[in-house]
Amino acid sequence: MERREQAVVPVARVAGVSREQFLRDIYPRRKPVVLKGMELGTCTTKWTVDYLSQAEGSKEVKIHVSAVPQMDFLSKNFVYRTLPFDVFVQRAAEVKHKEYFLSEDEKYYLRSVGEDARKDIADIRKQFPNLAEDVQIPEYFEKEQFFSSVFRISSAGLQLWTHYDVMDNFLIQVTGKKRVFLYSPRDAPYLYLSGTKSEVLDVDNPDLEKYPLFVKAKRYQCFLEAGDVLFIPALWFHNVISEEFGVALNVFWKHLPAECYDKSDTYGNKDPTAASRAIQILDRALKTLEELPEEYRDFYARRMVLRIQEKAYRDDHR
Repeated sequence: MERREQAVVPVARVAGVSREQFLRDIYPRRKPVVLKGMELGTCTTKWTVDYLSQAEGSKEVKIHVSAVPQMDFLSKNFVYRTLPFDVFVQRAAEVKHKEYFLSEDEKYYLRSVGEDARKDIADIRKQFPNLAEDVQIPEYFEKEQFFSSVFRISSAGLQLWTHYDVMDNFLIQVTGKKRVFLYSPRDAPYLYLSGTKSEVLDVDNPDLEKYPLFVKAKRYQCFLEAGDVLFIPALWFHNVISEEFGVALNVFWKHLPAECYDKSDTYGNKDPTAASRAIQILDRALKTLEELPEEYRDFYARRMVLRIQEKAYRDDHR
């Protein structure tokens, strides 16, 4: 059988974009864009392995450790471990390890969290204050919209699962290189979702017998180098591969009114409260349909789909 390929679209790259240009020309389009030449501070030149190790010393950090390059949050094919920050940085920069938890070529991933991950958001100024002094975050949003600044370090070769976030964000690539795949919110029907995450982990070589619709999703793709900033609009799915050991910073901000978000959400990935209520109502409606014979259940389910399309779908094009 002939192998079908996804349509691939390169993400637009623009240089020297001011705040006004971003808000006027880029932001309203709600599509990913790589912003180049932005002023990010001294982090892009100072953050070597040795500098990182010395700047924050031996404070302990909780990390993901995986024996395989593709880290999957659904199957939990990784373990959580704790290391001193300086030891972690040195290990993450290695290809082969003399000391390890699972295997000599295991992969490491740090996603910073608040002091109490259940209550506090990630903020580089609080969790890594010395490094925060080196960073100039692009303030292309109002100060009161700021939600979190998530510090990330990844081993070379690490691939993170495909997922979406409910807030807009900048992925600031400080050091190293990444390859990023993105999918439009409108292609959600082809991504085999489990909550906010896709079951399709290997997007380069998907199992099309198991996920035949995945080929219909249009793949947007970009390569990030040190100093690049990727704008990821809310609800856009993204899958990230670290082609080199690298350090990044995600900055999330609230673009909806504050009351739309779940107040218990410290990660920025819980669905808006109205969306959560709607899904609960839909689940109850589907449960009610189970009282009908199959022929009737099928008919009224199709009517429900048509009604949702009529009332809630946008009628414009991508």
